[in-house]
Amino acid sequence: MTVIQLSKNYNSCVAEAGGYENLTFGERDARNYIREVRLLRLGLGGAEALQNYFTRMQAQNDGFYYIIDVDDETRLRNVFWADARSRAAYESFGDVITFDTTYLTNSYKMPFAPFVGVNHHGQSILFGCGLISGEDTDTFVWLFESWLKCMNGRAPQAIITDQDKAMQNAIARVFPKSRHRFCLWHIMKKVPEKFGAYSQYDDIKSQLHRCVYDTLSRDEFNKCWLQLLDNFDLHDHSWLEWLYSERHLWVPAYVKNEFWAGMSSTQRSEGMNAFFDDYVNSKTTLKQFVDQYDNALRRKIENELAADFSSFHTQIPCITFYGIERQFQASYTNAKFKEVQEELRGLIYCCASLIQSEGGIFIYHVADQVQVIDGFRKSTKYVVEFNEIECEANCTCQLFAFKGILCRHAIRVLTLHDKEELPAKYILDRWRKDLKRDYTLVRSSRDDLSYSPNAYRMNKLNKAFYEISSIAGTSDDGCAKLLTQLSKLKLEWVEVQPVCDNRSTESLGVTKRSDKLKSPVAARSKGRPVSKRKQSSAEKAINRLKARKTQRAPVS
Repeated sequence: MTVIQLSKNYNSCVAEAGGYENLTFGERDARNYIREVRLLRLGLGGAEALQNYFTRMQAQNDGFYYIIDVDDETRLRNVFWADARSRAAYESFGDVITFDTTYLTNSYKMPFAPFVGVNHHGQSILFGCGLISGEDTDTFVWLFESWLKCMNGRAPQAIITDQDKAMQNAIARVFPKSRHRFCLWHIMKKVPEKFGAYSQYDDIKSQLHRCVYDTLSRDEFNKCWLQLLDNFDLHDHSWLEWLYSERHLWVPAYVKNEFWAGMSSTQRSEGMNAFFDDYVNSKTTLKQFVDQYDNALRRKIENELAADFSSFHTQIPCITFYGIERQFQASYTNAKFKEVQEELRGLIYCCASLIQSEGGIFIYHVADQVQVIDGFRKSTKYVVEFNEIECEANCTCQLFAFKGILCRHAIRVLTLHDKEELPAKYILDRWRKDLKRDYTLVRSSRDDLSYSPNAYRMNKLNKAFYEISSIAGTSDDGCAKLLTQLSKLKLEWVEVQPVCDNRSTESLGVTKRSDKLKSPVAARSKGRPVSKRKQSSAEKAINRLKARKTQRAPVS
């Protein structure tokens, strides 16, 4: 019986009894019964298992961070955690994150809330996660503040979410300086729901897509949008009114001039959810979840290490004779170099024509054949402004600003000016394979240090630094003195070039209660369908064998 059904039954009892005064039990009794039913259905000990897991992880690594939020009855309400490697990786790739909560991880129906970014291979990378009891503004504020504290107060430059108003309010409060955009995919997938009943649905959908995907400037988008409203008499459509009022949060023409690491949706978060589908499902208990969580994260690290190895030891051949391509080949990871090559292949569709030149500034029209639905190509014209003195090319497609990959239109103009090498500003550190990133040497709670002497040494140093910073950090004078001493030490070691983690360390945000932590009550959320954990071939074979034995067993 659901909470809603119980509430209805309680109201029915009141009506049948002729008023509250004639009832033999009160509303509080009903609510207590509801809680007991939930606990019986959910089982016991999950929250305690979670707390034991956190204690064990923190004992293995000082950098493991967790914070638990409980109610007045010491019942688990919300929880956030991040391991040392995730915290360190945030320094390299925490400029843009996606956040999504539409995944019911366990039998308590607590939404799994991961903070996800993208690494130098274009792979999703986890920056911590939470299990939350609700999806209201206060809960999101608690989670965001916990995450921000974990990351030493460093907010992301940009964050992508769905159109949840509670999330939007919380982001405005906790990350006021971060750029925020809505997931484009979530918006566009609602088009059939909003206009499917219209007789002109196909035409409405087609023009809406043109407004969103084909306009290159804000003015062009506004004109196209007004034409859409006029053509189909949609001026009073409430959903379109809301979309237009929030256009600065989702329309590509409004957001593509800023860096988003090539992301326009929360599919990174949903991809992380799908990744965890291999290990957990909506019936997983908290105890099972914490056991499987480590396995999932370990595989993520293995995938990144494999990509690192491939980028260092496997060279993708160049497809042109341009020095620009060789420059990217030497610098970028294989995954990002392939994206550069996609732009180089597109050069065959680009035709540049000079329309203006003055004082070393050249303006070109670059015609391109852009592929749309079903392999059909349409002709689109872009404007590229090239500053020959600064060797700077700006294109109206804004691909470099949005994704950090130089577009084919700019490359076409650069080749016309015989540029064989690009300035350093076009080779982003974010996508490089030849940089030593500190987080790869930070010990994770799931690591075996016997295979990494560097990580073992780093862990010893981090422990020593943690002890000193814990003492110096108790006062402003102590902090200033230690920073001065570290600056002097850095000058002595600069020629040796050690790789060290210079993050400030803080006391872990753990809610300390002497009472035994109780399991949460079930939460309502947007949710996702139940998905079963994938089984190995061995498991499948064993299950088939058990099924056969059951079928052959004699009936008593």
